Amino acid sequence: MKGFLHLTSPADRRYGLALWAGFCGGNVASFVKWGTENPLPPRTPDRAIPPAEMLQDMGFNVSSMVYHYSGHVVNWGVAGVHHLFSIFFALLYCALAEIVPAITLGQGVAFAIVITLAFHGVILPINGWAPALWHLPVAEVVSETLGHILWMWTIEMFRRALCEQVRSRQADWP
Repeated sequence: MKGFLHLTSPADRRYGLALWAGFCGGNVASFVKWGTENPLPPRTPDRAIPPAEMLQDMGFNVSSMVYHYSGHVVNWGVAGVHHLFSIFFALLYCALAEIVPAITLGQGVAFAIVITLAFHGVILPINGWAPALWHLPVAEVVSETLGHILWMWTIEMFRRALCEQVRSRQADWP
C-alpha cells in the first residue's frame, strides 16, 4: 500500500501535460471563481478589493485600469490579478500532483482550503490588503472558501480529464 505522501516515479511524471492541464483549467476556473462572487459577494460594499489594494501599493493607478463593455466599467487590473492568480496556482497544483498525488485530496478541496487560509489568513492581512481572517464577516469567509473550493475542483477536473485521457491512450506527451 502506498503511503499518503507517496512520491511518483520520475519516469511516470509528465510535466508538459500537467502544465497544459493547469493552463487550461486555470483559465476556465478563473471564470468559475468570479461566478461565485456574483451570488455570494465576498466583501462588504465599503471595503476595497484586495487586488486593487495590492496594485495601488505597487504604484499602479487602479482607477485608470478600466475598459467598457456592454455599458459596464470593468477593471482589467483587478480582473487580471485574479486571472493570473488562477493560472499560476493551477500550474503549481497540476505540476505538484505529478510528484505528490496526495495534493489532489478531496478532488482539490484540501488544496483550496490551504490556499484560502494562506491568503486570507496570512498574506492579505500581513500586507494590509484585507483584515485578519478572524475579523472577516462570516459571509466573506463562506464566499471565499466556497469560491476557492469550486475554483480548485474545476482545475482538478481539467487535470484529471486531460491527464488521464492522454495516459490511457499512452500518447506521447512530455
